[in-house]
Amino acid sequence: MSDATATHCSEIYLDANATTPILPAAQAAMIRVLSDNFGNPGSPHGAGIRARIELDRARAAVAAVLQLPADDLIFTSGATEGIQTAVLSALHPQRGAASVRVLYGATEHKAVPEALAHWGEILGLTVELLPIPVDQQGQHDLPWLAENAKGAALVCTMAANNETGAISDLNGIAGVLDALPVRPLWLVDGVQALGKLAVDWLGLRIDYAPFSGHKLHAPKGIGLLYARAGAPFTRLLAGGGQEGNARCGTENLPGIAALGAVCEALLAGQFGPAGALAVAQQRLKTALLHAFPQLVINSPSLHCLPTTINFSLLGIPSKCLLDLFDALGLRLSAGSACNSKNAKPSFVLMAMGLGEERASSAIRLSISPNVCAADIDAAVERIALSGHILQTHLNDMLQLEQVALPDEDLELSSRYAVTAEQLPAWIATHPAGVLIDIREQWEQAACCPLLGLTIAAQPLSQLATWLSQIELDRPLLLACRSGRRSGQLLSLMRAKGYTQTWHLADGLAGLPMPSVATN
Repeated sequence: MSDATATHCSEIYLDANATTPILPAAQAAMIRVLSDNFGNPGSPHGAGIRARIELDRARAAVAAVLQLPADDLIFTSGATEGIQTAVLSALHPQRGAASVRVLYGATEHKAVPEALAHWGEILGLTVELLPIPVDQQGQHDLPWLAENAKGAALVCTMAANNETGAISDLNGIAGVLDALPVRPLWLVDGVQALGKLAVDWLGLRIDYAPFSGHKLHAPKGIGLLYARAGAPFTRLLAGGGQEGNARCGTENLPGIAALGAVCEALLAGQFGPAGALAVAQQRLKTALLHAFPQLVINSPSLHCLPTTINFSLLGIPSKCLLDLFDALGLRLSAGSACNSKNAKPSFVLMAMGLGEERASSAIRLSISPNVCAADIDAAVERIALSGHILQTHLNDMLQLEQVALPDEDLELSSRYAVTAEQLPAWIATHPAGVLIDIREQWEQAACCPLLGLTIAAQPLSQLATWLSQIELDRPLLLACRSGRRSGQLLSLMRAKGYTQTWHLADGLAGLPMPSVATN
């Protein structure tokens, strides 16, 4: 495959731990509810009854997948709301205590410690927050937990980590908690477990478990909270008594029906055998190791979700490698989507003791249980090509990192931004305009054709060579992959007198993808 062919291929989505596309059956369920069974589940008439049937059907499907009582499941807007509700429920009975000890995994999603601190403050509690140490495999330090969980009100852990795929020893944690004189409440983040990992929620006596639909082919905005019968519960939202008065507000029935449809597909075995995931993971891992001989795997070798590979290429910033992958249509991330704008090293890998160099260059590849075999084939091929490109253009990549650009002037870049919708008007207003494609050579083969606009390929790494050759008064539209570097360059060029310069606000990635046949 040539560079040009690869970059024109349709995208291969390998960031399923961040979100997933909606399952066709889930989309059909949403349309059914929106068009036919659109009634309010709380209404007593026929339309309301049909809506209530949809709600009950979805709850039964989710309960069957999780093997939990349907009455203990509360539909929410997502895992964050579920975490807030669980934390509030656990801390609310502690009002009046001199201090409250709460433990959470050092690699926990930031939503958990943030919620703990927030609700502790709101409730006027003096909360002692202690992170549970983990080893290099992401496993909790059980002896430390046994010593420090004495007298704790709440312990928070994950079923599986969203960055590394590390599966927690929930049986070991349960054993530690059971051995304490007074067992603390236990919150387990189940987001990455749904559809991927069998957990005995009842047998382990887990008190709270939040889930998120969009991590498993349901739409964003629908989630679930398991609250064990008998565990303290304080509702986050009061109102009309929906969800058994546990979560008030008219139900998001289209989202609920979609999540139910995904669970029905799981129960019907439509996601394929679990062994296929392990095979796909191994193929991708082998391809990465062949393409990048210096690559190190950060995900644990044992007790890891078959959907996740976290790796580092030492000496290469993750941003640099992600740009290369993105140019080839491979959609990966540097970790949690919630921290995508945070340039700090991964706190998860730092907590695992893997060091700042690995944490600063870490990349996460994640697939869903509904992965397509053809996508794995294409991904393996493009990973091999990315290794070849990196070897050929590494000096250019590193030189690009050394290009001195000013911080983006947000007011300026907003004033002279051109969105995809505004692009035709900009071209009509500036018929002599030139689009300056500042991406690098290996990226520019993927440039979207723009009718009526001249395109000049001017890599940012060669800025010192070409900038002085540009006419000061010619209309220019700067474009990069995401709009970040073009916004920075806009500030520089306008300061140097290029007063007819704009930039493509969301980069070329923000334009509609071209339909180009592959070979």
